[in-house]
Order: sequence, then structure tokens, then C-alpha cells
Amino acid sequence: MRTIILTIVSVLSAVACLASGLDRIVTKNYTKGSFAIANKDKIAPIIISENDFIGVKRAVKDLQTDIFKVTRKTPELLIDNKSALPIIVGTIGKSTIIDEMIKHNKINVAGIAGKWESTLIEVVKNPLPGIDSALVIAGSDKRGTIYGIYEISYQIGVSPWYYWADVPVKTSQQLFVIAGRHVISSPAVQYRGIFLNDEAPALSGWSKKQFGGFNHQFYEKVFELILRLKGNYLWPAMWGSAFNDDDPINPVKADEYGIVMGTSHHEPLMRAHDEWRRYGSGKWNYETNTTKLKSFWEDGYKRTAGKEQIVTIGMRGDGDEPMTEGTAIDLLERIVKDQRAIIEKVSGKAAAETPQLWALYKEVQDYYDKGMRVPDDVTLLLCDDNWGNIRKLPKLKEQPRSGGYGIYYHFDYVGGPRNYKWINTNPIQKIWEQMNLAYEHDANKIWIVNVGDLKPMEFPIEFFLDYAWAPDAIPAEKLKEYGIKWATKQFGDSYATEIAELIELYSKYNGRVKPELLDANTYSLTHYNEFETVTQDYQNLANRALELYKNIPEKQKDAYYQLVLHPVTASANLYQLYYKVAKNKLYAKQGRNSANSLATEAKTLFAKDAAISKFYNDTLAGGKWKHMMDQTHIGYTYWQQPPVDKMPDTQEIAIQEKAQLGVAIEGSLKSWTGKTTVDDNFPIYNFYTQQKHFIELFNKGIKSLNYQIKTPPFIKASLGNGKLETQERIYLEVDYTKLSQTKNKSAIIISGSDGSKITLPIVIDNTRFADEKITGFVEQDGYVSIEAVHFTKAVNKRPIFWKEIKNYGKTSGGMIAVPVSSETQTLDKNTPHLQFDIYLKNTGNFTLNTYISPTIDFTNTDGLKFALSIDDGEPVIVNINKDDQDNKAWEKSVAESIKIFKTPFNISQNGKHTLKYWMISPGVVLQKLVLDTGGLKPSFLGPKETFINHK
Repeated sequence: MRTIILTIVSVLSAVACLASGLDRIVTKNYTKGSFAIANKDKIAPIIISENDFIGVKRAVKDLQTDIFKVTRKTPELLIDNKSALPIIVGTIGKSTIIDEMIKHNKINVAGIAGKWESTLIEVVKNPLPGIDSALVIAGSDKRGTIYGIYEISYQIGVSPWYYWADVPVKTSQQLFVIAGRHVISSPAVQYRGIFLNDEAPALSGWSKKQFGGFNHQFYEKVFELILRLKGNYLWPAMWGSAFNDDDPINPVKADEYGIVMGTSHHEPLMRAHDEWRRYGSGKWNYETNTTKLKSFWEDGYKRTAGKEQIVTIGMRGDGDEPMTEGTAIDLLERIVKDQRAIIEKVSGKAAAETPQLWALYKEVQDYYDKGMRVPDDVTLLLCDDNWGNIRKLPKLKEQPRSGGYGIYYHFDYVGGPRNYKWINTNPIQKIWEQMNLAYEHDANKIWIVNVGDLKPMEFPIEFFLDYAWAPDAIPAEKLKEYGIKWATKQFGDSYATEIAELIELYSKYNGRVKPELLDANTYSLTHYNEFETVTQDYQNLANRALELYKNIPEKQKDAYYQLVLHPVTASANLYQLYYKVAKNKLYAKQGRNSANSLATEAKTLFAKDAAISKFYNDTLAGGKWKHMMDQTHIGYTYWQQPPVDKMPDTQEIAIQEKAQLGVAIEGSLKSWTGKTTVDDNFPIYNFYTQQKHFIELFNKGIKSLNYQIKTPPFIKASLGNGKLETQERIYLEVDYTKLSQTKNKSAIIISGSDGSKITLPIVIDNTRFADEKITGFVEQDGYVSIEAVHFTKAVNKRPIFWKEIKNYGKTSGGMIAVPVSSETQTLDKNTPHLQFDIYLKNTGNFTLNTYISPTIDFTNTDGLKFALSIDDGEPVIVNINKDDQDNKAWEKSVAESIKIFKTPFNISQNGKHTLKYWMISPGVVLQKLVLDTGGLKPSFLGPKETFINHK
């Protein structure tokens, strides 16, 4: 193992430099009335009825194995036999043992009997003749029992991710279940599942190497994971594969395990689309090839009829493309009618008795909006825009459908504006915000999420399924706590808080912009020191992650690498790569002698990326995850992935022999040499923000030179003189006590031994507001920057109030008015709004930039709205969806994970003002406000906030 550690450290060295279950019911110590699963040399046997479900009996064997892993003692498994102090497992109405206890009033199942997927876990005295005490796990149905079994497995120390992320088992010689009645209530969402999609090259390559392909041996691992996570639904992999055709045992095992099977949104009647390629005849066109398509669907449906499944109905074009232009709604309605006739014919019962869904995916939603309808018993599966923004939700107070509504969501996507497949980019704050919308609008029949290769989406997958089970148990204010609990579940208490923060921050950073969209131009290299700051933030995170890796127990290192270290360090390395490329190009243009070394550093980082992936594939966990990091992610030129990762272009220049001084300043791409005055704006110093600013001195030649900086007495340079080999960053700090309280102009002079003399004009704004102890946001260098979560005052109006979603979005968090199922508001003085105190030095025509999450008009009306005002001015209404039909505008909003709205205001007096953000439509999330008073410069995140607190 030490060799592996050294390999990891060497691979990452360049990087390093730079709740769906119960509360805790299992303990290691006896408490009054508790039941001993394991106690010293004793182990409780497990009793199950012969006539229970196959899936229940199989899960009991998992429990037997799990108890052995934890205690190193194997419990005896008894079929219908009685034994002292056992664990009794069974399903109501299926297990003769459970039914006998119910008959004799030994257990009260009134709270779970007849319910969907609910469980009773209880320590019962004298449950059966000859048994003094037993731990009873009784399920309302097959999965209710299975979930109870896996709840015990989790509580004794077996993570659902023991196989899929190599999370080690927590061992203990003693295990006790505390006395009492423990009930797992029915889930809020009936069907909760995942979609394995876009699975080449990673998951497909891994499954072929590990199992020989997507066969039942592979899927048994997937089924078990889903059940341990309290999910119940699966859309199987379908890129060139066919679940029911590739291995006929696949559907048999799914049904035995208790997994509800489906097919993706464009694969009707339980047939994979690849089966049409294999067996279809003629075109995938219902108008011209009706008979063969009906036969194709009927033959496929016959294979799985009688098994638990949700049947996709409807039709898209060949290969998940739109139908032909102008496709008639009446044709699609006829397709659905004919498909339901097939369902009735094969099943021998009314179509309404077979669960079905119709996915309103992409253009199919347009058909619905234009009037196409399906029978009421069909679940309408509403969809996001493939980028995590839900497109449509049921209208409030509308007549409920018997089939209900569901959601198809994405953690992974292949398509425009860019594929995102490589790594987790899904902050749970965003998932919570969107799925809370769905929950509050009663879209609760089906939740299914596209998880790509499954790995490395472990954390958001579990959150998605936990939230689907019990949304009310995970409000926004408990998201941080959820992360800590999840980390504890995998790694124990010691490092859980640190691990949770690492996961939260890397998810946030990757959620700002997908790694596949990141390049040397994403962040500003000059404005607000943005690119350097975000790169250093990620590097600091990587340093923390690597340091923790060195300290965690040896047996946890493989799991930690997969769940924490790899996504953090691989992403940090990618940021370093593009940052070095950006600097290389700028330095080459400026003629710096360090330009070529930056090109070399960038190439080293590119090679490091490949080494990180190779370690994951070939060395991690003894080579278990071969191919899992085969996904390309560098070198995109359009939406589709490159065939291989491609090194970004760099520039190398010829370096002159003679030394020559160059000067660059913060906030500018330009540079100056010789005897001259800087003719670009250096950032203005401000008494209230008291920021430092920097200049960079660089050498354009091979030989060294000396430099000297002459400053006025109120400006201090971090270095006043020195020898310059390559470059030096020098910070300039102002002593405001030595200046009059006005706007001061001065200059510094930089001289070089090459004869250069460069003058840099400096402007220092030392003016003061009348109120000496201000608290609010001040104008700085031509702008006022505000983080929404730092509002001065929140005005609520029952039942509506403002909620902060911490660490949501691109910077500090988001503010949203809840409940999100509220009515649209009419503006008056009592309308819910946020107030922000701002202090301005200047007056004139300004532009307010409002940073809003890219929420789609899920109400399908005339757009979601908010309003803005300053002081007592008339609010200006802004429609956030006015450009939604513009594909380029949509692509920009999802690529940048934000929409920025510009609103003009005229301010005629300087000093204190109150900026107000008004709620109109529910579901709109405010992240940031930036008032441009004439000096705002382009950047990806916007300038850091200019908040002052002098209370």
C-alpha cells in the first residue's frame, strides 16, 4: 500500500505544491431493552419464511454477509425454524412467521400495512413460542422488507458504496439495536431511480473488463446499490446495448431483486433502441412502417410482461432525434393508442393497470403545449433542459392526474453547448433548489436522474435518492449537515466535517462552469485578479485534500481517493493547466522571458492529467477501476467530445540576450518599457475598502538587471529595489492617514539599470461619507458589488419569506422566496423584497447587473419576473425568460450557470441609497447584484463584493 501512496503523491505532487433512513438505532454498547445482534462470542441467527419473496431471501443473505464483515462471525440463516434471540425478517402477507406474529398481536403493523415500501424495525418480547426476544424487520411489501434489511446493514457499518467506491466496513465485536418501535415511512416519491447513459468509453469499458459487458453479473451490482440507497427504478445502459436482449437473465434478476425496470425516454415498450438496429426492418417511421414497428414493440414487450416495470410510450425520431418537421399530433396520439392496445393484448388486462410514462423531452413538450394528450393514467415525465433546469411543472390547483407527474433530471449530458461527462459537477444545493420546485408542485410519481457512468457521481446520486424519499427531512438549511452525515457514513466522525467541506467546495467550483467548457479564456486573467484567485482557491483545496489523504487510515485511502481526492486534484490540475496557458500567451505577447517556462509548465500539467487518470484506471484499488477514467475532457472544439485529450496551444518566443525592464499593472493586458508613462487605468484606491494593488516588473532578456521604485511617503511598496532575473510582483499599499480627505492624485516611478524610467499615475479616493460608521456596500473603482445573501433587510409577507441557500451558485449563495409554490405577487409596499444599503461617491446614469440562476419558466406562462428599485423609486420589472426561445442565449446561460440582467437607473445624489429587489414570480434565485457606476470590467464571476461593516 505504501507504494500506492507514493505513486499518488508523485502523480499529484505538482498539484500539491501549488437521509432517507432512521436515526441511529444500532450502538456498540448495551442499553436497557436493546437487542444483541452480536455480543462477545454470540451472534443472533436470522429467520426467514420459505414463502417470502426471492428478493427478500437474497437480501437476507447480504445481511448475513454484512454482519460477518463487521463482526467476523457468521449468523446462522434459518428457514421457518425457530431459535432463541433471533433476527426475524419478513413481508406482511407473504411471510407466515410475520403473519403469525400479527395474528397474535405480537407486532402492531397498523402504521405500515398496505403502505408503499414502508418498514417496521422493532425489538419484540416473546414474539413466538419459545423465543424470549427478537429483532423483527417487517416490510409492508417486498421492497419495504429489503429496505429494512439494508437499513440494519448501513447502521452496523456497511456503506451502500462498499463495492462501487470501496468504502471499508466499520468493524465491531458488539452490535445492539436499541429498544423501541422504529418505522421507515413510505417515500414521498413513488419511483426513484437512475439512468446509466452516455456510458462510453468509461462505464462500458470497465464493465466489459470486469464482467464481460452489461450482463446480469454487472447489473446485480447496480441493483444492489439502488436498493441499499432506497431507490427502486432503473433505466439501463443503452449506447449500443440492450438490457433484455444482451443477457436474458437481466430482466429476471431485476424482478427478483425488486427493481422496477424501464427504458429511456425514447425507447417505447421496453425495447432498447439498439434492438431496432439489430432486428428492425425498414425505417423508424410510423407513418410508412406501421406494421413492422407494431410487431417490433409487441415482440419486445412479451419478454417482460408480468414483471414490475414502467412502460415508456410515445415515439421520437431515430437515434433519440426529433421526429420529422411538422409531425402531426394526431399521428403521435395514434401511436400511443396503438401502443396501449399492445399492452392490453399482451398483459391481458386494461392498459391503465400497467404503469406507463410519456416523457415530455425536448420537442415532445412542444407537442403537449400544442394540445397533444395521453390518457390520464399515464405519468407525464417532465424534463429539465439537460443542464439541471426544469422546463415545466404541473400548474398549481389543476385537476390531479391519476398517473401523476415525474421528473427526468441530468447529472451528465451529451449535446450542446458541450458534453459534460468526465467528473461530478452537480452541487447538491442546485439539485435541492430544482427538485424542491418539483416536490412543491406535486411532481412526485417518478424521479429519475441521468448519472452517466454512475461513477464519479456517488455523492449527488445518494442525495438525489435521499431527497426523493423524504424532502421535508432535508430543508436548505440542513444541506451542510447532510454532507457531514454522508461523509461520516463513509469515513467516520474524525474527518467528516473536513471531507464534507472538500466535497461541497469542489462541487461548487465545478458547478460554476463544467470542466469541458473551461479554457484559457473562461476567467479574466486581468480583471479583479479573477483567474489567479479561482485557480489558487482550487489549489488550496487540493492541498487540503492531499494532506488529509496522508492522515486518514490506510484502509480508507482507496475510497477517499475516489470520493474526494481524485475529483479535487484532477479538477485543480485542470485549472492550473488553463491558467498557465493563459499566462503563457499573455507573457509571450508582452515579451517576458518567463513565457517559455510557462509553456513547459502547461505541458507538464497536461501530462499530469493523463497520469492522474492512469493511476485511477490501473493502480487504484488494485486496478479494479480499469477504464473508468477513460473519458476525454481536454481539447473540445464544439459540443462533441474529442477522440483524445489535446494539449491546448501555447506560444514560445525568442528571448533577447540584453536585459530589458518591462512593467505590467493589475487590471491591464498592456505592458510598458523604456521611458514612458503608463497610459492605462490602475485600480483606484478607496479609503473604505483599503485594498492593496500590484504591479509586475519583468525582464525581457536573458541577462539580469537592477530596478528601483520611488514612491511618495503615503504609498508603501512591498519591495523598493532589487535584482530582476525573470519577474517580480510588487504590492502597493496606501497609508490614508497621511492624506487629505479628498481624491488624491500621485505617481510612482520605476527605474531600471537598462535606462528605463516608467511613471505610473495613482489615484487615491480618500473622501468620506457624512456618516462615519457606515454599514453597507460602497462604491469602489466604478462599481458596487453585492452578494445577495448579505442583504441589509428582508421584508417578508406571510406565508412568503426569504430563504438563504448557503454556498449555492457561483459565489456566496442564493436568496429565494419560499414556498416556491406561492402565487405570483402584485407589487405594493408590502410585497416581499430584499433591501441593500449602498453608498455612492458619484451620480449619473448607472447600470444595475442582476445575477439570476438560469431558471426556466416552469409555469409556461409569460416568463418568471422580479423587480428592482432604488430608494422610493418605481420598481422596474424584469422578465428572466424573455430570451428563452433564443438558443444562443440559453446556451450562454447554461454554459455560465447564470443569467445577468442589465437595468438602467439614474441617481442624482451621492451618499446613502437603498437598493430593493422585489419578488414577483416564485422560483427565482438571486445570487448577486453589481451596480456599474462607470468602471465595471468584464469577468466571469463579477467583482468581489464591496461590503463594509463599521457597526
